[in-house]
Amino acid sequence: MRSLYGPVFFFGFIGAGVLLVTGGASPGWLLLLLLAAIGVSTMCERLWPYRLHWNTPQHDRRRDAIHASVNESLNVLSVAAIPLIALVLPDIGVWPSHWPVAAQLLLALPIADLGITLVHYASHRCAPLWRLHAVHHSVTRLYGFNGLMKHPLHQLLEALGGTLPLLLCGLPQEVTALLAFSISIQLLLQHSNVDMRLGALRHVFAWAPVHRLHHLKYGTNGDVNFALFFSLWDRLLGTALHLPDYTLADDDLGIGDHPDYPTDYWAQLRQPFTGAQATHPPAPLPAGLRDALADHVQA
Repeated sequence: MRSLYGPVFFFGFIGAGVLLVTGGASPGWLLLLLLAAIGVSTMCERLWPYRLHWNTPQHDRRRDAIHASVNESLNVLSVAAIPLIALVLPDIGVWPSHWPVAAQLLLALPIADLGITLVHYASHRCAPLWRLHAVHHSVTRLYGFNGLMKHPLHQLLEALGGTLPLLLCGLPQEVTALLAFSISIQLLLQHSNVDMRLGALRHVFAWAPVHRLHHLKYGTNGDVNFALFFSLWDRLLGTALHLPDYTLADDDLGIGDHPDYPTDYWAQLRQPFTGAQATHPPAPLPAGLRDALADHVQA
């Protein structure tokens, strides 16, 4: 099951979403399907945890629920507003709307993924963007649901980077809804606490065993594995990292030079606009991780 979890979750839920939309169901049904995915994710994290400690709430359940509710509501409003957006944006009319919905989604995913990945990459190199993105990196445990935890302004920037080119091409509303749903499913997989095994699929999909290293709290050592869907982008950016012999510790995550980052939802919304940011020396690199990184460089 550990080997099957990733592909079954990804293709199962996204495939079910495609069947719903092509069967004439309202895109609103995708929200119910997302709730089912969150339930399955939570159950499997209890059955096959990567870190047992990460299943224990750290006064973050309510905050993460608010983040997810706000951000998913904004996604719904954005999809609903597409007819209005289309009145403002020029439509260059090159999108293959006559294709089957599944084929359109397959085309949209890598295009959106590239845009989101580049915004994400820039967010680790541009101070104003990092302030917004740091909200997401403040988590000290990974479980599927907190993949939906982002500052709403940063989510907006990623959404623009991923969907604006598609909307200019004429992406239909139902495919946009499926794209937003697929992103949420991928975020659940990226931040999952399931001890899933990827094997060769790590070269294709940026699921949790790949993405966990991106949340390391040790300075720039976490500036790796930026891609949302496909690992290809990190290989092209030169930021791909795989450490098969290193198992993350319970306390390897967070922002090492800002361990007292606010944990309250409203404080996190305000934090990017306050003066104080990193106020502590970087967290020291554990010996096991240092050795694993050295072996990776030599390899």
